[in-house]
Amino acid sequence: MNPSRLILLCLACASSSVFAADASFTLTATSKDFDRYFPGYLANGYVSTLTGPRGTEGNLSYMVGLMDYAKDDFSRPAAIPGWTEIDYSTGQSAAGHFWMNQVDLGPARFQDYRQTLDLHAATLTTSYRYVDQGKSTDIRVLTFASQASPHLAATQLTLTPDFDGEVELSFALNLWAPYQPRLPLAKLSGDEMQEAVAAQQMKLVAIPPATPDRAPVWYHGDVHVGANDGDTKTLTLWLDGRAEQGLATAQAAAIELPKGMTPTDVKLHQSQYRLALNLSAKVEKGKTYTFTKYVAMSREGWGGDAKADLALATSAREGGFERLSAAHRAAWAKLWQSDIVIDGDERAQRAVHSDLYYLLSSSTADTAWAIGACALTPGYAGHIFWDSDSWVFPALLLLHPDRARSLVMFRARTLAAAQARAKAAGLDGAKYPWEADPENGTEQTPHFAWVLGEREIHVNADVAIAQWQYWLATQDRAWLKQYGWPVIRNVAEFWASRVTWNAGKQRYDILHVTSVDEDYNDVPNDTYTNAAAAKALRIASLAAAAAGGKADPRWNEIAAKLHIPFDAAAQHHLHFDESVAHDRDTWGGSSLPMLSLPALDLPMSPQVRRNDYDAAIGPVLASSRDPNSMGLAPLSIAAATVGDQARAVAWLEKNFQGGVIKPPFDVRTETATNNTGYFVTAAAGFLQNLIFGLSGLRIEDSGLNAAYAPLLPPNWRSMTLRNIAFRGKRYDVTVDRAADGKARLTRAAAAIR
Repeated sequence: MNPSRLILLCLACASSSVFAADASFTLTATSKDFDRYFPGYLANGYVSTLTGPRGTEGNLSYMVGLMDYAKDDFSRPAAIPGWTEIDYSTGQSAAGHFWMNQVDLGPARFQDYRQTLDLHAATLTTSYRYVDQGKSTDIRVLTFASQASPHLAATQLTLTPDFDGEVELSFALNLWAPYQPRLPLAKLSGDEMQEAVAAQQMKLVAIPPATPDRAPVWYHGDVHVGANDGDTKTLTLWLDGRAEQGLATAQAAAIELPKGMTPTDVKLHQSQYRLALNLSAKVEKGKTYTFTKYVAMSREGWGGDAKADLALATSAREGGFERLSAAHRAAWAKLWQSDIVIDGDERAQRAVHSDLYYLLSSSTADTAWAIGACALTPGYAGHIFWDSDSWVFPALLLLHPDRARSLVMFRARTLAAAQARAKAAGLDGAKYPWEADPENGTEQTPHFAWVLGEREIHVNADVAIAQWQYWLATQDRAWLKQYGWPVIRNVAEFWASRVTWNAGKQRYDILHVTSVDEDYNDVPNDTYTNAAAAKALRIASLAAAAAGGKADPRWNEIAAKLHIPFDAAAQHHLHFDESVAHDRDTWGGSSLPMLSLPALDLPMSPQVRRNDYDAAIGPVLASSRDPNSMGLAPLSIAAATVGDQARAVAWLEKNFQGGVIKPPFDVRTETATNNTGYFVTAAAGFLQNLIFGLSGLRIEDSGLNAAYAPLLPPNWRSMTLRNIAFRGKRYDVTVDRAADGKARLTRAAAAIR
C-alpha cells in the first residue's frame, strides 16, 4: 500500500475511534422526524448541498461566490446542478413502475430508518429497508463534500435486495428550472414588494417544516446549462453552464459499478431538467452491491471547465472511494484538533460541535471569501454583512486563524468596490456595503431595505476593528502592510469625511444613521456607531505606526471629540443622541449590550457597565417581538463583564431553548418562529460567548489578556479552549473550579502538536 495512503487511513481510523464514544458529534434522524425534517447541510466552504431524508434525492446545491445578476434584481446565489441523486427502482410490475425518490415517505415503505450526520467526519449516512411492490431492499447511502479535495464530492449507494431479479438505477445531475416568479426587487419599495408577493399568492411566512420564511424573496438564482453530455461506455457525465449574467461553472460525474457487474442496459438521458445515466442490472437475493458517484465541480476563477472536471472525477474514481473518504476524514480530524471541550453539560457540548461544524463547513482557509449570514444557502441572498466581521470572524480567530484570515482578506479584496461607493456618495476613503456581494463586494441591499444600505454605516468601523484584531492575534506585519493597513486607512478616511463638527457643543457628530437597533433608521449619534467609529480612527493611527504608514493627525482628534451619548445623572450610556427617545418595542430591544462585544469593548467603569446592562435589560424583557438569536451573545457577554453569573448563564441557556435549534440536525434559525436557517451568525455568537464571554479573555496590544474573572455555569465542571493559536504559539486554555469553588482560568502549551 502507498505509504501516504496508509497514513490517511490511519488518521481517519484514529479520528473515528476518538469520536465514536462522544455522542456530541452525532446527530440522528429517525422515521419520527419525517414530518418535521429540517434538511441538514454538507459543505466544504466551496460547495454545499442540502440533504434529503432518503439520502438519494437530488438536492439544491451552491458554490462559493457564484451569483446570479438578473436584471432589476439584487444578486443571489445561483443554484448549481444538484449532484447527490442516485435513484433506484425494483422494476416493472403489475402495479406499475416506481422510482424510490418519488415514493411518499412513511415508516411502512422506509423501515428501520436512520439518518446520521457525523459532525466529526462531515458525512451523511442514511440506512433503511425499502419496501416496494412486495420486494424489499436494504439500503445504505453515504455522502460528503471533500474537505481534502474541495472540487470533489461523492455519494455511495449500497443495496442488498431480498429478491432475485432486475433493478434500475439513475445517476443524475439535476438541471433546475429557472425560479419563478422573479420579482424586480432592485426597484420595489417595501409596500410594492408586499403587494407583489400577495399578487403571486405567496406569503412571507415559513411553511413547516423547512420552507424559508422569506422564500418569495430569498429564492435561489439560476444557472443556465449549455453544453452537456455523457458516455455510456465510460459511465461519465459532464456539463458547462453560466450563472444568470454571472460566472461560468462546470460539473462532471464518474460512476463506479460493483466489482464484476455488467449492466444489462445503459442509456444516456438528456432533458431540459435532467442529465443522467440510467442503467439496468441483474441482482441476486442477499448479495450486496455498491455503486459510487464521484462528482467534480468548478467555477470561473476557481478550477477549470467541464473537461477539467471530468478528468478530476475520473481520477477520483480510479483512486477509489476509500482513498477519497479517508483523506476527507483526515482533513476534518485535523480541524477538530482545535475545539471547545465542556465537561458537565452534554447539551452544551453538542451545541458547540454542531455550531463549529456549520462554521467550518462554510468557511475556507487562506482565501479571500467571507461567509454569508446563512452560509452557502440563499438565506439573506448569500450577502456579506457585518456578521462576518463582528460575529463569525472572532469565533474563528483563535481556533482557526487561517479561516479567520479569509474573512478579513475579503474586505481587502473588495476595497476598490468600497472606495467607488464612497466616491459616489461624495465621501473619502471606503464605504463598505451593508449587504456586500460575496464575489465582487458591491452593495446589494434590496430596494425595500435601502435605508439600511445608506445609513447603517457602523459596518465600516466593524471592518476596521476585525482587521486590527487579526493583526493583534497574529502579528503578521507583512499582511498588515499589504492588506490590513490599506483597509484600515480607507475606513478612517471615510469617518473623517462623514463626521460633522458641532461648533455649538465643540464636538463631532455623526448624523442620519440607522442604529444597530434598526427600527430607529434616522438618528444622530447612534452610540454603538460612534463608539466603533472612534475605535476605528484610533486603530488607524496605531496601524500606521505598525505598518510604516502615515497617520492623519485628525484621526485621533476626531476620535477624542466624537460624541458618545451618556446620561450623566443616571450614569449609563444612551442608545443614541439625547434628543431622540428610545421608546419603541423593537426586535433587538436595546443596543447597549453591543458596547461589550469583545472586539469593541468600550472602556468604562464597572459601575457604568452595570448601569448599562440594567438600562438595557428592561426594554429587552418587555419586548413583544420574537427574540433574535443573534442578540443572545451580547446580552450574555454584557452580563459576564459585570460579574453577573446568573444572568450570563440565563442568556447562554437560551441558545438551547425556545425552538431556535431545528431538529434533527441542530440547524440554528434566526428566531424560534422563523425558518431563516443555517444562521451561522447566531452559531458564531454562541461560540464567541464561550471563547470570550465565559473566559473573560480579550485580544489586546499586550497579548491575550483576562479582562475580568472567568465564570462557569453551575453544572459545568470545566471548559477548555483546546489548541488555540495566538502569535505563533498554541495553547490550551481551561476554565475550571479551584478548591474554593470559584472559577479560575489557566493556560498551558497545547497538548496537540
